[in-house]
Amino acid sequence: MSATEGGQPVSRRRVFARSSWPEAQYVASVLRSETTGGFLMLLAAATALVWANVGGDSYETLRTTTLGPSGLHLDLDLATWAADGLLAIFFLVAGLELKRELVVGSLRRPAEAILPIMAAVCGMLGPIVVYLLVNGIAGGSTDGWAVPTATDIAFALAVLAVIGSRLPSALRAFLLTLAVVDDLLAILLIAVFFTTDVEIWPLLGAFAILVAYAVMQRFDVRAWWLYVPMGVVAWALMHESGVHATVVGVAFGLLTRAHRREGESQAPAERIEHRVRPYSAVLCVPIFALLAAGVTVSGGSLREVFTEPVALGVVLGLVVGKAIGIFGGTWLMARFTKAELNPDLTWSDVFGLAAIAGIGFTVSLLIGELAFRDDPHMEELVKTAVLVGSVLAALIATVLLARRNVIYRRMAEEESRDEDHDGIPDVYQAEEPGTRP
Repeated sequence: MSATEGGQPVSRRRVFARSSWPEAQYVASVLRSETTGGFLMLLAAATALVWANVGGDSYETLRTTTLGPSGLHLDLDLATWAADGLLAIFFLVAGLELKRELVVGSLRRPAEAILPIMAAVCGMLGPIVVYLLVNGIAGGSTDGWAVPTATDIAFALAVLAVIGSRLPSALRAFLLTLAVVDDLLAILLIAVFFTTDVEIWPLLGAFAILVAYAVMQRFDVRAWWLYVPMGVVAWALMHESGVHATVVGVAFGLLTRAHRREGESQAPAERIEHRVRPYSAVLCVPIFALLAAGVTVSGGSLREVFTEPVALGVVLGLVVGKAIGIFGGTWLMARFTKAELNPDLTWSDVFGLAAIAGIGFTVSLLIGELAFRDDPHMEELVKTAVLVGSVLAALIATVLLARRNVIYRRMAEEESRDEDHDGIPDVYQAEEPGTRP
């Protein structure tokens, strides 16, 4: 159905509309890589949990092993190298993804970009509101308000791949776009709210390198042998400045040229992402999970997760706040704008997607470390809460989306059996066009 504007028909934009074939191919390749990374991250996290609980002090000894030149203030323990260094590569990939979406993907059209962006924004506001309500009522600390705001793209896509073989590809594409925007918002939160004692000269030095990189991209300078040391130096300067060094990864990603020029088979953003993504997905994020997820779990600590306001706020923020925020933001956009839900989908699908976005692992663990760096006990408790909340969100999403997957599989089987001469399944002849169970 279309609206009219000045007597002329105006087609309504659809939420979760089908992607073009090249974009669908791109999304498929991303899903394969991120799914593999998600399984490896899950394995690494499980290894860390077992190691921390049965390996005595060896796990903590590994985390606190110091490496690096002290003269450059880079004598950091392995846990910090993983959080500040390896995750910079993870955020580089996130920045490249976002740049591609903004320039040549679905986000290049403002009318369509607003949907996943608003879903991501509401998906961050929802957990904040839930966390603050819980801690406001129970008299807890507000320091962890940002912990439940992030969605872990690799973990979420891995769960979706397991349970959603028949779910529409539009759901997967939307989750990917939402998670990329979510990552950018998370790194902005880290840069703005978790930066203290900024050193201006190292910061200006890092900024100068970023400006030089932007100019070189503008004039199509192809010199990877120069870009790599530029990135390393910019990272070191950003770390020295006091701003979280992962900001450099996002900045380099957003400054990389994403449109193809004449004679190019790939733009620089595509080429770099293709080369870097495997290292991010199968090395950087799993190693970070191995060094960050090892918390001592006991009956007492699990009880504390559901009785201590900060931990409970994190769990409910991930499980309840994310789902309500994303679903509510999407529904409001469809209700009060010209956007409408794709007739191939139902709002049950959207709610399942919103639930799976409550899996907040990598960035949530990072923010938890930053928020409670001076309180080791609370840091450990928040890590446990992130793990518990992510597992609960995954279980709820599995129940919701597995049911939808069965329905879509049954529909596909009926369509393959009962097509009439017009190619329309008989099972839908008595239904309104575009309706779904």
